[in-house]
Amino acid sequence: MNAYTRRGACPALSAPMQTGDGLLVRLNPVAGGPSSGGLSPKLLIGLAESALRHGNGIMEVTARGSLQIRGLTAESATLLAKEVDALGIVVRTGVPVESGPLAGIDPHEVADPLPLAERIRVATDEAGLAQRLGPKVSVVVDGGGQLTMDAVVADVRLVAVSANAGIRWRVSVSGDGRSARLLVTVEDDAARDIAVAALRMVAEKGREAHTRDLSARQLASLASWHSVAPPSVLPDIFPSRGEIGSFDAVSSLITLEIGETIGDSIISPLEGEMSGRTEGGASRKPIGLFPLAGDTFTLGIGLPYGSMPADKIIDLTKNALTLGTSEIRLAPRRALLFLGQPPAANPSLQHTAAALGFVTSPTDPRTRIAACPGAPACASGRIATRDIAEAIATENADSLDFTLHVSGCAKGCAHPGPAALTVVGGENGAGLVVNATAKALPAGYRPGYDAARGIGRVAAAIRSARYQGETAAACLARLGPAGIAEAYRQE
Repeated sequence: MNAYTRRGACPALSAPMQTGDGLLVRLNPVAGGPSSGGLSPKLLIGLAESALRHGNGIMEVTARGSLQIRGLTAESATLLAKEVDALGIVVRTGVPVESGPLAGIDPHEVADPLPLAERIRVATDEAGLAQRLGPKVSVVVDGGGQLTMDAVVADVRLVAVSANAGIRWRVSVSGDGRSARLLVTVEDDAARDIAVAALRMVAEKGREAHTRDLSARQLASLASWHSVAPPSVLPDIFPSRGEIGSFDAVSSLITLEIGETIGDSIISPLEGEMSGRTEGGASRKPIGLFPLAGDTFTLGIGLPYGSMPADKIIDLTKNALTLGTSEIRLAPRRALLFLGQPPAANPSLQHTAAALGFVTSPTDPRTRIAACPGAPACASGRIATRDIAEAIATENADSLDFTLHVSGCAKGCAHPGPAALTVVGGENGAGLVVNATAKALPAGYRPGYDAARGIGRVAAAIRSARYQGETAAACLARLGPAGIAEAYRQE
């Protein structure tokens, strides 16, 4: 396979990936700071105009806060790259080390994560790890605050916590804010060293490896590393001789207790999808107003299912420019953050965004639906996911208090974890998976073109069976997979 067809790769600007609607490139701009993902309005307009000239005019913001441009050819992808360079847009390279979209400017964050993130980035570059690790191996450095990185999966996760002795960093591996395995809580120097040590261990296992592939002995080694190994030996870590401590040390790894605080947040009970808990951790959606220093605010505006035509992004950004916006940041969970405009301008900007079809309220039913591009945009897609998702959001808004996943195929790219309900395309049409991932065996099928009507039947069953005060998610749990599948198959 060449760079255009290899699945599972990250389609960076220098290595576009083939999809059903042409080549796809992914950009991680760093023009607003080391990891803020910020762009001036003029730069975003210029980038969107390039997407119109060289692609099919569709732009996306991913669940991790990356920007994607679709519908390119081999020739136009090269032209796009040249124009991005001419605009002066710096894009992230090396091992992804990600921080929250308000990192460094959020008055509610426990600590500014950017300095530590930069130190990890420098250390991984110096160690040459980018060439030895797979493209999807990543690190999250989360300072807390209003928009955490809880919903983002990472191989290594560092989260700032307040302690009697000052700021400490919880170091965990393999998962999101809820599922990652906590190793230890340490100062920033040790947190950096452990993060780099973990990446070295992964690199020794090959480019297909992640921290989930590390052995119990290696995890124990990482958990005790800060107390037994000086940083100077970090470059010499190998799975065969870098495992300090015994196997039994794993049993003493710190686990996060229910109700324990991290910064200003409290870890809620680990509820399942059928109870309505649908995202990793308790991170807030990046949509709406978020107070910054003084009397200023940032305004979060979402892209429905992470996708919008470039001309609408241009229209919104031009309006923001006239209102005084100075910077636009990409936010995980498929949103844009507008900064710098006076508070009085935010209602007008929201109104323009809503008129253009953007998501302006965190209660918008489209925020509860994860939908990949599907057919025909994706070569693997078996169903028209976005059309199905839009019909469901329009017709069943009152029943969506849980995550619904509409997946073009069983890979489940838009929502890798379990969802209360997943509509998944396959050889038999649109299957319905209950309380599991898109890879699970569907409980029932109906034709792909009719999938939205099937979900409408499920919504009707919820309305009929729902007790007063009961959530739709709780009603789903009570109906059970068999009852849900029967409703989905009804004509």
